[in-house]
Amino acid sequence: MSGQLEGKVALVTGASRGIGAAVVRRFAAEGAEIIAIARTQASLEELDDEIRAVGGKPLVLVPEDLRKPEVIDRVAAAIFDRWGRLDILVGNAGVVGGGLRPVAHLEPRDWDEMIAVNLTVNWRLIRAMDPLLRMSEAGRAVFTAAAEATQAPAFWGGYAAGKAGLEAVVRCWAAEVANVTPLRVNLLDPGPVATRLRTIAYPGEDQTRLTQPEAVAGAFLSLCLPTCERHGEVVRIAGPDA
Repeated sequence: MSGQLEGKVALVTGASRGIGAAVVRRFAAEGAEIIAIARTQASLEELDDEIRAVGGKPLVLVPEDLRKPEVIDRVAAAIFDRWGRLDILVGNAGVVGGGLRPVAHLEPRDWDEMIAVNLTVNWRLIRAMDPLLRMSEAGRAVFTAAAEATQAPAFWGGYAAGKAGLEAVVRCWAAEVANVTPLRVNLLDPGPVATRLRTIAYPGEDQTRLTQPEAVAGAFLSLCLPTCERHGEVVRIAGPDA
């Protein structure tokens, strides 16, 4: 790797597996200092061990549930105290509740979780991290989008609602910071990727035919480089069968 993120401070949510872990590996290989957030401590520790073993910088591990409002505010305060800025925010955490089902059959707890994790958590991240990203010379923010937000396919109601809300909020934020800060804000739809979320949605699917998480990490990197000028976009990656 070419050290494209050397000296940069990056925060990645949903970092313990799948796309989030792949992004952490790629950013670490490029020299970034990374705050990795996920609910599963053991998986975060395994990822940290893996990165240290290949000479990467130790991760700052945050094994927390971001649905707790005080967690995000506490992380923001700690970032300010340690670095005085945040260069990169990757809002990747996402859930599909208990799986696919008709809108009328969704359990309230699953609906609440999908809206909380896919939408509200990201709004709270924006609220807390915006001042820190503005302190960077080239702040970059990328959120994981999904085609379901606009396609509205059957049985994806709760997930689609959360992702549609996320897309709207992020694009509004992008419009607000355009031309007044060097901050660049985008959404990235990686398409069908072999992840745990995908397994819950399609338990019998052959994931070997899907794009692997490592294959999309480069697209996240491109949107987080200081040279990236894309802003307010929903960038979509075509799947392997497209």
